[in-house]
Amino acid sequence: MDETQDTAPGGLVAEPVVVRTETRWLLIMAGMLGIMLAVVVLTGVFQALHPLSHIEIVDPTTLHLSGEFVESNLGSAVEPDGAVTVRMIAHQYMFTPQCVTVPVGTLVRFRLTSPDVTHGFIIADTNANAMIVPGFVSEITTRFDRLGAYEMPCHEFCGFGHHGMWARVVVVPRDHFPTLRPDERMTCVPR
Repeated sequence: MDETQDTAPGGLVAEPVVVRTETRWLLIMAGMLGIMLAVVVLTGVFQALHPLSHIEIVDPTTLHLSGEFVESNLGSAVEPDGAVTVRMIAHQYMFTPQCVTVPVGTLVRFRLTSPDVTHGFIIADTNANAMIVPGFVSEITTRFDRLGAYEMPCHEFCGFGHHGMWARVVVVPRDHFPTLRPDERMTCVPR
């Protein structure tokens, strides 16, 4: 191949070389886009055929009337196996109850739902982090190894009052956590 065919006068690259290079990059990018699109489509089809496990639904319009999330059932409850279950409702612009007490070193299962919009659930310095979607029950399991009060803000924008949507988890020594009957619930320890 003659050198004069690949370069223009003054050492510039000739147009056919530029076209070939751009065509190669266009094909590479189209191939990558095709692969990404295939991954998205296959993932969507697979998830539709095999939904995620442990999906629980609840009617957001009747949360307070019957079932697991009635007001008398919210707060901390000791399960027969010794674990603690905390049931809460996230609604604009607060958590109900706004403060719960749990014992240190015990498996704690948070069960949350929302009657209105999507909210966030995160407890500082723990692995507890989830989205609370209306019509679904979010379950998060964690263990608190330190005593103290943990902040629990909503981290999913839920409206104009979002900035004030906070709750608290108070972790107390096991011997300070009262023995509850199966039908009793607890919020925060009185000061």
